[in-house]
Amino acid sequence: MKSKLLTASLLASALFAGLGMAPAMAQGNNHTPGIDQSQQAISARIQQGLASGHITPSEAQALYQRDREIEAREMRYKANGSTNPQERQQLRADLGALSADVERMMTNNVYSAPPVAGGNTNTNTNTNGIDRLEYKISQRIDEGVRTGRITQREARRLYSRERVIERHEQAFKADGVVTQQERRQLRNELTALRDEVERMMRNDRRNGRG
Repeated sequence: MKSKLLTASLLASALFAGLGMAPAMAQGNNHTPGIDQSQQAISARIQQGLASGHITPSEAQALYQRDREIEAREMRYKANGSTNPQERQQLRADLGALSADVERMMTNNVYSAPPVAGGNTNTNTNTNGIDRLEYKISQRIDEGVRTGRITQREARRLYSRERVIERHEQAFKADGVVTQQERRQLRNELTALRDEVERMMRNDRRNGRG
């Protein structure tokens, strides 16, 4: 019995010692769990919007870019080993604005129209294959920017072309039916955009080549 009490006492002492040290460390370190959790929640929400069709690939790309900018700012704040209250407040404000924009898109951007009368899904507005291609192109552009093969200016131009294609898609969906000819046009436009992205990816200019 005494042995058990002694063991418990030692564990408790160690725990309290650790807790006693924690506040001092927390005040001077760069741990931001609440901010990190918010970023994870926003990322998951964007993924949900992509899956449901409420957020388009190019919109998701822009949202993820903002998220990365906030994360980069957080890393700069942490560079000296700590983040002060003002910096934490700025990060929370930035994430709050980003989260609000995501929720606005989730509420307003409803792209998935209901099936036409009679439930014939062969002639409705389902364009999952086209949406997947758009998403892959967005990912490829992002990879190009990240690796230096695509400049920020080029990326903006490519994303602008993608948004034009998305507007075409929404116009085709407006009457509740996307015809085979309209689908073909969308695929042709996306294929041309994808080919342009791949050309840039092959033209490696990171070391002054190309």
